[in-house]
Amino acid sequence: MKTIRIALAQINPTVGGIEGNVLKICDYIRKAREQNSDVVVFPELAITGYPPEDLLLKHHFIYDNLEALIRVIENTKDIAAVVGFVDRKDSILYNAAAIIQNCKMIGVYHKVFLPNYGVFDEYRYFRAGTGTPVYNIENIKLGVNICEDIWYPEGPAKYQALAGAAVILNINASPYHMGKAHLREKMISERASDNQVVIAYLNTVGGQDELVFDGGSFIADKTGEIIVRGRQFEEEMIISEIVLDSLSQTDKKHISSRESPLEEEVYKALVLGTRDYLIKNDFKQAVIGLSGGIDSSLVAAIAVGAIGKENVSGIFMPSPYTSKESREDAYELSKNLGIKIIEAPISNIFEAYRENLRVEFKGIPDDRTEENLQARIRGNILMAFSNKFGWLVLTTGNKSEMSVGYATLYGDMAGGFAVIKDVPKTLVYELCKWKNSNEGRAVIPERVLWKEPSAELKPNQKDTDSLPPYPVLDPILKAYIEDDKSFEDILPSGCDIECTSKVIEMIDRSEYKRRQSPPGIKITPRAFGKDRRFPITNKYKRCY
Repeated sequence: MKTIRIALAQINPTVGGIEGNVLKICDYIRKAREQNSDVVVFPELAITGYPPEDLLLKHHFIYDNLEALIRVIENTKDIAAVVGFVDRKDSILYNAAAIIQNCKMIGVYHKVFLPNYGVFDEYRYFRAGTGTPVYNIENIKLGVNICEDIWYPEGPAKYQALAGAAVILNINASPYHMGKAHLREKMISERASDNQVVIAYLNTVGGQDELVFDGGSFIADKTGEIIVRGRQFEEEMIISEIVLDSLSQTDKKHISSRESPLEEEVYKALVLGTRDYLIKNDFKQAVIGLSGGIDSSLVAAIAVGAIGKENVSGIFMPSPYTSKESREDAYELSKNLGIKIIEAPISNIFEAYRENLRVEFKGIPDDRTEENLQARIRGNILMAFSNKFGWLVLTTGNKSEMSVGYATLYGDMAGGFAVIKDVPKTLVYELCKWKNSNEGRAVIPERVLWKEPSAELKPNQKDTDSLPPYPVLDPILKAYIEDDKSFEDILPSGCDIECTSKVIEMIDRSEYKRRQSPPGIKITPRAFGKDRRFPITNKYKRCY
């Protein structure tokens, strides 16, 4: 009976942190060896972190990565390993996997299919590989391929299986978005059953700027059944002994479920992305402008989950238009989360601005100018605390607001990281409800969940003064931004011609604002930034 014991090292590398990445890789090799693994597998570009972007244009970066690989090889006594790295042949770079056995390099695989869409830009850096080799480890034929390679039915997996591979090791740096874990498992199951081969799918984990990698590694047997599954959003080593002359592994009762609520999955992604952005950029504390509204409440809760309540501060900045309810809700939230709250009123500063501008603005009624002044005063106060104490400002704008420009440049957009930048407003509510349900108490004050949203920058202001209700707005945004639907195709979603036209115009007109916003965590299939790149100067108006 042929068996192979595979260890999937689902690690969290740091882009550019080659020294730390190598130490982690060597530590996991040791752990895998101690557990009698035959082969230990590491993610795509594990040595450099993913995506290294223009670090790849630095010759010394490539050299350091290759030197680091030598150290890894030296640590593979009595075990085989597959490690992602950047290979260089003459001046050409390859996204590569080193196949190592007992301190010797026995092969190098070059990624064949280079993704060049959405957040991916691999044509800029890498040359595509052409070979689909099979390697002999412990008298078992193994195929190795990288991420995108496995998505093609006629890709490397097919030819490796035809060449006799019994197991295919697929290493990944596959970014998270809602529902992607299910898509991966469905696709890998099809590849395994179509090719009658065991596929071990290893994904990296961790946050890198706006990307979150969710792990969720797994192994599918040759019938396509998932026989072992790792956790999402956590580092771990998944070890499985594969019996190759049976249809599948016999002990399946310990397989973790993939049936977490969507809200829980997204919440964990936001916590991990926030934690890694702070920690990997050497920030120890964060500060949030608390308004008493739902967005800042959610961001504060996520921040506490990411770095602990003792490292999060909230600043409440009331204006002449701040309601008693907002004050109460901000203070109740801070008490529930156990975070420090600082009150910094802006009324006197606001009046000083108005007085300073009184002559020039004489005879002109108050308008958006005065509203935005308040937001910009708050932005200045937050940045002052950031400068003085080294706190990272977490902004609180959601995707619905950022889509239509319902935000103030250098005001509520001022900060270092936009935690919920890709979270639609309707999902913000669902995440807060999930948080309360999961905690078994109203961490987010109940009133925050049902009171009408307002920026409170003028008397009796409501978001619906400027925008359609969010349950109407969000489907339009998804259709236009994520699905690229035309004006005519969007109309049946529930908004009339005038409303739909206005929303699309606001989206297009606000591109200049989004270009100046902080990075934020991607959780939808198409986020602003690398996913969606539209010109600011743009006269193409299809519908309006």
